[in-house]
Amino acid sequence: MGGLSSSVASSRAGGGSPSERPARPDIPVVRRELSLRHRKDFDRVFRGGRAWSNNLLVLRSLASDLPHNRFGFVTSKRVGGAVVRNRVRRRLREALRPLPLETAWDIVVSAKTPAAKADYHELKRAVVDLLARAGILKAAPGGAA
Repeated sequence: MGGLSSSVASSRAGGGSPSERPARPDIPVVRRELSLRHRKDFDRVFRGGRAWSNNLLVLRSLASDLPHNRFGFVTSKRVGGAVVRNRVRRRLREALRPLPLETAWDIVVSAKTPAAKADYHELKRAVVDLLARAGILKAAPGGAA
């Protein structure tokens, strides 16, 4: 036989598990401290924050004392099965990642049922619209949005 197993060959070709892949310094990773993870943090935003909505999403925000923003995503079973909900969350996370935002906010983005059928660009437009209305999106240099 003498050949490599398919898993070894895959790992050497750059595939394999995430722990085996080389780090990509060009892609920022959402760190743990940038996520709302505890129920009390979500509850604080839901109770004390302001809300904005459109046909795809609801954005809730609350000013915080931290030097960075924290994000939470809510996708209920009404949105769809696990695969659909995770896809919507991934798209929302990616839509938020490159945006220039004001700091010191806790932000919860809740997906409405139509978000399941929306593509990445529709979700990004919806997120940008809500962040701009909330005053969290920094103005682009030169006044262009």
